[in-house]
Amino acid sequence: MDFLDLAKSRYSSRDYRAQMVEDEKLTYILEAGRIAPSANNTQPWIFIIVKEKKGLEKIRLCYHREWFKSAPCYIIACGRHDESWKRSSDGKDHCDIDVAIATDHMTLAASQQGLATCWICNFNRELLSKHLNLPEIIEPIVILSIGYPNDKADMERHRFTRKKLDYIVYEEKYIK
Repeated sequence: MDFLDLAKSRYSSRDYRAQMVEDEKLTYILEAGRIAPSANNTQPWIFIIVKEKKGLEKIRLCYHREWFKSAPCYIIACGRHDESWKRSSDGKDHCDIDVAIATDHMTLAASQQGLATCWICNFNRELLSKHLNLPEIIEPIVILSIGYPNDKADMERHRFTRKKLDYIVYEEKYIK
């Protein structure tokens, strides 16, 4: 499968089978996150896998959607603002960007392994931090639900759900 086909196969699944994700596949996915690029190579992330019943129940309290309960596993991608690179000209913290790149690598690796994911950012941060025993310097940025899907991606959906290149690409400078 070429890269564009892989990217098109990735979608946000909201319906998972009750089948556990194999440890080998999780390791593969986590390795994809580990090798992701980051600003100044700071790698300001940690990944927390939650797949045991007690942990799953706690994570599910942080995001109240019925479909979310069907995921057999979650990877919580967290950022370390104390390790992230800050741009010297204006202090912009690249932590969220770096964690997003690593998370995207993991979603693509999951698709390549026949798994589906959904990227969740609208969760109760304080409760999630408490359940994961996170110190103040570590911020949960993404909950990545992961599992074997009951649904399937429409490989042609991007033809209609994405902006055309001529709307988003400019040469040399932006023109209104």
